[in-house]
Amino acid sequence: MKTIRCLTILALVIFAGCDRPASQAVHPIADLLLVNADVVTVDPDVPDTEAVAIKGEHILAVGTSEDLSKHIGDETEVIDLDGQMVIPGFIEGHGHYTSFGGSLLILDFRYAKSFAEIVSMVADAAAETPAGEWIVGRGWHQDKWETKEEVLVEGLPIHDSLSEATPDHPVMLIHTSGHAVFVNERAMNLVEIDGSTTPPPGGEIVTDENGRATGMMREAAQDAFRVAYSGHQGRRPAGVAEAELRRMITLAGEESLRHGITSFQDLGTTFAEVDLIRTMADEGNLPVRLFMAFEEQAADMEGRLGDYRMVGYGNNFLTVRTIGEKVLDGALGTHGGWLLAPYADMPESYGLNVVSVEEIEKSAELAMKYDYQMAIQAIGDRAYRELLDIYEAEFEKHPDKTDLRWRIEHAQVIHPDDVARTVELRVIPAVQGIFACSDGPWVVDRLGEERTRERGYIFNTLAEAGLVPTNGTDPPVDEISPIGSFHCSVTRELPDGTLFQPQEAYSRELALYSYTMGNAIAAFEEDIKGSITPGKLADLAVLSQNLLTVSDDDLMDTEVTMTILGGKIRYRNGTILRD
Repeated sequence: MKTIRCLTILALVIFAGCDRPASQAVHPIADLLLVNADVVTVDPDVPDTEAVAIKGEHILAVGTSEDLSKHIGDETEVIDLDGQMVIPGFIEGHGHYTSFGGSLLILDFRYAKSFAEIVSMVADAAAETPAGEWIVGRGWHQDKWETKEEVLVEGLPIHDSLSEATPDHPVMLIHTSGHAVFVNERAMNLVEIDGSTTPPPGGEIVTDENGRATGMMREAAQDAFRVAYSGHQGRRPAGVAEAELRRMITLAGEESLRHGITSFQDLGTTFAEVDLIRTMADEGNLPVRLFMAFEEQAADMEGRLGDYRMVGYGNNFLTVRTIGEKVLDGALGTHGGWLLAPYADMPESYGLNVVSVEEIEKSAELAMKYDYQMAIQAIGDRAYRELLDIYEAEFEKHPDKTDLRWRIEHAQVIHPDDVARTVELRVIPAVQGIFACSDGPWVVDRLGEERTRERGYIFNTLAEAGLVPTNGTDPPVDEISPIGSFHCSVTRELPDGTLFQPQEAYSRELALYSYTMGNAIAAFEEDIKGSITPGKLADLAVLSQNLLTVSDDDLMDTEVTMTILGGKIRYRNGTILRD
């Protein structure tokens, strides 16, 4: 790829620089012109072509390089993309923005091949950490370990080796799903939890056959440890917490830009986080556009939602109009997904109802009252059905409200009867394509073959039923990689080369739509985002090759070479760019 000013592009200069008759219309001058590209607009009314003109923060025109040369002026930057692909900027359809930023500051266990390897990583960190300080990491998943412990309870290790390696530090190891933590003895003593403790509603303290706590805390049982850690962090000197949160917000945005993401839908924020993010929007310091959803108790939201509702605040960098991701159930990987029938590999369990149905009902009432969207997690088929029931009951109370676009997040296991109900209620199942491949190796163990085939990760079935196709990676649960999620969405190929539910693969075109226009629709933003259409925000991603035509084997070799946000190049060839 090469950048050249208009005066150095001979053909375009000759075309654009000739004296025009006085009667000829004067065309608007572009600030940035991308030429010789493979432009896929994701807009059926705007043909795919080879050039995009940008003026200010918006798309000025789309067409051939020759056609758009009329928009060249003395100050126009013209970039010859040499056949690279231009698409609308990716929209991360479901993630946890500040948690993602925070995950870049702690230990990363995603690639650990055993619990022993994790213990070694924690021990190394403890050697460099003052006694009494917390050691925190994230990303482990027991089904991905190549080496298993000799003593296992429900497929999980005992905390002994971890506790022996870290006697002076409380340790919290967050499961990749975020729906469980594994802790050491020091942490359990600190919060006064052991095997005899009665777990909170919606939580489980895993114990061995003798009633001794193993260290595994599922769902609500993890809350005490997260609160203790948060309290410890909150006792730091004034300004430290805000500085760290600012750094998390910046890091999350910069990592998003590296992956061609220009908008991020955050499905679980707090009033305090929004306060700081609004300040950063006022300062012009948000790296990407944020669509945020409150994960607060209904009692705390009452009376406050009206003051916080924002659409397109800070020059379209911040929107707050959604309640979520209150978790109706837990994660399938930790046996927390709430199912209609028991787990195949744990027949004594149906999973967990984490946040009460009553709390979700109260939140739904508030959403209607303050004109908020609902976006609640339902992973298991029981949770999905319960959520449809809640939504339907609220819709019936307000028949005059017809364009609500209430969402169900993840939607990984759905009974066939509930697909038709979803269409009828015009609910949006907000799914993440990558989960089909990251979860695929163990889903059949949890659900059995027949239930998996009928109900598991049926994303294409949902799209074919007429529902809005969506996509994402749920960072920090999975890697923030639109290319990775696109690859899984269209191939369903697992790490060992086998295919998981291949009949549920998206077409290439549908996968791209899901990551752009589909996610824009799910956030009420289709008028300003999601396609390369004149007048829309100039949020674009440039890719090294065409996602629609490259072979399956070569898809993962696709690189993001440039990310344009609001008409400005913010990432280019490995470098984050600032004003």
